[in-house]
Amino acid sequence: MRNSSPVLRSGLTVAAAALPLALAAVPAAAGPGISVSTTGSTVSVTTSACTQINGSWGTASLLTSSQGSFAQGRQVTLSGTSTSQSAAWSNVSPGTFTVIVICSDGTTAGTQSVVVSPAPSPTRSPSPSASPSRGVMGGVGGSATDYGTVALVAGGTLVGTGILATAWYLRRRNRPYRL
Repeated sequence: MRNSSPVLRSGLTVAAAALPLALAAVPAAAGPGISVSTTGSTVSVTTSACTQINGSWGTASLLTSSQGSFAQGRQVTLSGTSTSQSAAWSNVSPGTFTVIVICSDGTTAGTQSVVVSPAPSPTRSPSPSASPSRGVMGGVGGSATDYGTVALVAGGTLVGTGILATAWYLRRRNRPYRL
């Protein structure tokens, strides 16, 4: 009769599951780095790693996949405050780019790749049709048009003629045939 075996196994399982969680809780020793984001065809970078020297924070460069050095990219001067510096490039074509930030003291604040997606093509939505101003007037025959006096008199005359013709026909039908 061994009862210690299941308890020992479950204890080892809990310890093995807790080890990765404990290691993940230790913060990584990484520098401040850079943060790159895209909005449409605009790429922007922010950092807090640079210090101002002679009025300059540093320079950021946007490199295409075919460019290999900082000097070949589209360069923009960093602007900002002592807590945050930023730069932005507009009208960037779709593709994969590398952003490099070099501070004014010559140190590299960070390097990060970014993908600029093509702008979504506009889709045509059906245009709303004009609705009647007064709608369908139920109970009035479904007509939404106002007719003039001439049309009403002509219609009344036709209805009256129809009633008279029906009365004349029915009266004549009821008479016995005379020969």
